[in-house]
Amino acid sequence: MSDLQGKWTIDHAHSTIGFVVRHAVSKVKGEFTDFTSEVVSTGPDTADVTATVQAVSFSSRNEMRDNHIKSADFLDAENFPTLDFTGKVADGKLSGDLTIHGVTRPIAFDLDSIEVAKDPFGGPDFAGTEATAEISRKDFGLTWNQALETGGVLVGDKIKIDLDVSFLRVTE
Repeated sequence: MSDLQGKWTIDHAHSTIGFVVRHAVSKVKGEFTDFTSEVVSTGPDTADVTATVQAVSFSSRNEMRDNHIKSADFLDAENFPTLDFTGKVADGKLSGDLTIHGVTRPIAFDLDSIEVAKDPFGGPDFAGTEATAEISRKDFGLTWNQALETGGVLVGDKIKIDLDVSFLRVTE
């Protein structure tokens, strides 16, 4: 990871912050479309990571569902406009604190190898990786649900977070 030395900022054109959650008898996939992130390498094998996601950018490609998720029943985007992460890459792992709905909990991502490349068109160097984690939405106070007539509930508790991110080196 020594190629990561320095400061990096998220490349929106090549990054996705996605999620998967059980919905009744299937799974819903979606993403957040408005986010910022910065990585600062603090040594040959470590980096500090910060990220801020705008709650109103939640999208599952269904406007009625998206508006419900942004409402006080779930994210309460009016009162909690951001989801925030502060963490560290060390020993090939990404760990830190995730804040959703005003509640902060530790989280550990399974992190793929980080690849660094030079832009063949003369732009800044870029780096990319993928990471996944699973959280309990109830741990963040997101407890709304609806019982199903056939048994079970409408929304699952476990949410899989999928990061597919690319960063651009910041030249000072």
